[in-house]
Amino acid sequence: MLNKKSKNKILIGFCIFLGLMWLCTVISKGIYTSQLPIVSTESVQQKYIEHIVEAEGIVVAGNEIPVTTLSGLRVDKLMVQPGDLVQEDDVILTVDLEDLDDIITDKQAQIDKLQLQISTYVQNEEIERQKRALEEQRVREDYDETARRENTMVERAFDEVNKVENKMNEPSEEVSEEELREELQRAAYAEADAKWQRDNAIKEAARKVEDVTAPESGDATPEIDRLELTGLQEELSRFQKIKDAGGQIKAGRTGTVTAVCVSVGARTSDSAVMLLSDDSVPCRFKAVITGDQKKYVGLHDEISLELDGSREEKATVNYMAEDSSGAGSYELYVDLPERTGTPGQTGTLTRTESGERQPCCVTPLAVQEENARNFVYVVKEREGILGKEYYAEQVVVRIVDKNDSFVALDAALDSESLIISSSTRDFKNGDVVRLSEK
Repeated sequence: MLNKKSKNKILIGFCIFLGLMWLCTVISKGIYTSQLPIVSTESVQQKYIEHIVEAEGIVVAGNEIPVTTLSGLRVDKLMVQPGDLVQEDDVILTVDLEDLDDIITDKQAQIDKLQLQISTYVQNEEIERQKRALEEQRVREDYDETARRENTMVERAFDEVNKVENKMNEPSEEVSEEELREELQRAAYAEADAKWQRDNAIKEAARKVEDVTAPESGDATPEIDRLELTGLQEELSRFQKIKDAGGQIKAGRTGTVTAVCVSVGARTSDSAVMLLSDDSVPCRFKAVITGDQKKYVGLHDEISLELDGSREEKATVNYMAEDSSGAGSYELYVDLPERTGTPGQTGTLTRTESGERQPCCVTPLAVQEENARNFVYVVKEREGILGKEYYAEQVVVRIVDKNDSFVALDAALDSESLIISSSTRDFKNGDVVRLSEK
């Protein structure tokens, strides 16, 4: 049997063993828990998912008037830029005078060439007219001569027939009746041949007269040349006026320059060199919004508009259309009151959509997406090797609405659910986690 001293030693040793085991357990649990991801959680909230659309924009002219000049002028200097206010008769650009001289010289050469062509055509036309008149006179004379000659031949043949008929009325013993009949037949044939010959000859002569007197085919060349000549002379006059003005091109009205369509060194075209705002028409505010923003702002919606240097005003969207860039964005326009804004002035458009109150809302950090599925992680509790522990359970959700601050969900969640919004380490469904100490 053990004595009391031995029993005390055994008891002390056992206590030391239990202490060591407890210490090892605490250390092991500490090491184990130190490796776990620490997660922050949030609870489901009831929220109004408010959508705020904010877009930067610019004031544009309500209507623009083109400023044009002659085509082909080389720009020497541009005197204005977009945003500049110009008055009627202000110089907006100047042209290269040396180049203008070359243009005038070329236009004059073209005019001289056309005048020579027209003059030559008129002379040739008169010569041709005289030739045709002479030819007509000759064919008419030929017609008259042919008619006289052939009629004479017919008359002679007719006379021969009459002579033979007279012989038959005065019988003679020298010529038999049979011979007279044959002679009459020959005379009649000769008369018929003469008439046929006359008719054909006169017909042929008449056709020649018709050919000569027939109208000639029209030739539009001289008239086209005259029209071109008139146009060139008008152009030359306008070029000369610009030269006389020292190459200055002036504004024909007062307005703000909204666009310059030429550059220094380039030549003017038949389109506008620049555009001026029409001060008789109020300005408009133009902004571009994304396809997502279009869900919350539309045609005829009321918006808030703040132009630089002005206080915020209420306004209405008057026009909206898909942007021509094809990037899925949309242009919208707001008509401004008279004498409000100047072209080029910037501003901000704001539209707030309150939306409906949603019963299940979390922050965007809590919602994850994978393989076209949306889900959240909810903290659950269970018994583990070292006792009670927390783990992450994946819950599939459907997004009902969202903004930058909150996401409204359709999910099996309630106010008691602890939803993970952030973590110190990556984890997956079913992994053990630690709750952060708030």
